[in-house]
Amino acid sequence: MKTYLIVGGTSGIGLETVKKLTSLNKHVIVIAREKKGLIVGEGVEYFSADVTESPGVLPDISSPINGIVYCPGTINLKPFRSLKTEDFQNDFEVNLLGAVKVINKYLSNLKSAEKASIVLFSTVAVQTGMQYHASIASAKGAVEGLTRSLAAELSPTIRVNCIAPSITNTPLAEKLLNNEVKLKTSEDRHVLRRIGDASEIAELTTFLLSESSGFITGQIIKVDGGISSVKNF
Repeated sequence: MKTYLIVGGTSGIGLETVKKLTSLNKHVIVIAREKKGLIVGEGVEYFSADVTESPGVLPDISSPINGIVYCPGTINLKPFRSLKTEDFQNDFEVNLLGAVKVINKYLSNLKSAEKASIVLFSTVAVQTGMQYHASIASAKGAVEGLTRSLAAELSPTIRVNCIAPSITNTPLAEKLLNNEVKLKTSEDRHVLRRIGDASEIAELTTFLLSESSGFITGQIIKVDGGISSVKNF
C-alpha cells in the first residue's frame, strides 16, 4: 500500500485530499497543529506538530513515502505601507520555510519509494499582480521557484509540482467570504461567477500524486476560474 504525507491535512484542501486518498485505499499520514475535522482510523495516522518550529518537532517516519502535500498557508492582505518586516517573515516561514523543512526531513523517505511526487501550493496573485498581496505573493513566488528547482534536482524519481488557486472556500479564506457582499464580490471577479471549492483542488492534488500524472513535473498549475487569463466584462 502506498503512503502519502499530508501536512496541514486537517482542514480545507488538505482534509479533502486525505478523504480522496483514503477512498482510494491509500495509507495517509497527517501532520498538523490541531486534529480539527480529521477522523483518525484505519489508513489514517495523525501527528501534532507546528512546521514553524524547529525541524526536530517533525515525527520520524521509517517507511517509504510516495508523496508529500504541503498545505499550510497564510492570507495576510494589507496595503504595502501597513506591512511590517514581521509580516513578510511570517509568510515566508509558513509558506516557504515550512515546506523546506518538511521536504528535507522526509527526502530519504521519498527517495526510498520507487517513484514519488511532491505537491506544493502557490496563489494566482504571484503571476497576476493584485493589490494588498505583496507579502503573500512574495512568499508564494519563492514557493514557485522552489518547485521548479527541486523538479530539476530531484528528477527523475521525484516529481515536483505546484497548484496556484484563486480564492477557495476554505477556513483560511473565511474572513474574506464571511458575508453575502464579500462572497458575491469574490464570485463576480471570476468569469465562471463562482469561487473554487476545496474538493476541486483536492482532485487535482490527488491526480498529481498519482502515476496518471507521471509525465508532469516542474509545473505551476493555475486553478483560478479563469481570473488570471480570461475576462468577459
